[in-house]
Amino acid sequence: MSHKFPIIAITGSSGAGTTTVKDTFSKIFAREGITAAFIEGDAFHKYDRAGMKARVAEEEARGNTHYSHFNPEANELEILQSVFDEYGRKGTGKTRHYVHDDKEAEIFGAAPGTFTDWEDLPKSDLLFYEGLHGCVKLGEIDLPKLVDLKIGVVPV
Repeated sequence: MSHKFPIIAITGSSGAGTTTVKDTFSKIFAREGITAAFIEGDAFHKYDRAGMKARVAEEEARGNTHYSHFNPEANELEILQSVFDEYGRKGTGKTRHYVHDDKEAEIFGAAPGTFTDWEDLPKSDLLFYEGLHGCVKLGEIDLPKLVDLKIGVVPV
């Protein structure tokens, strides 16, 4: 945990309301003059759309019909942990964007279903993560120890 460079992680699956929570925090930050660097869990997927499709097909051929981005192995959790660690210590780090559709392709200049290049996080007062895996603790991965405020969102 870092008092100088705090990290907030909002976790929950698609449709749970994490984006609504993020938008609410964004408004609070703007009102209070707090600058946040935002990162999305999708940026830390291991595979682009074509790669994930191929990986799912491989798993299905083995009889595993449940392989998805929920699987820790389908994500770059080591990289996410290093970003959290670096941000907590120095207020710096890197992220990228997963381009979901044509609208985002125009914004980011990359094809839908691909990732942008890694880029430095902007100078900020805190780091805000929104995604599936912001509080994973598994083997050598221990994200909760690096996150100052953890919020899990479930649909009700």
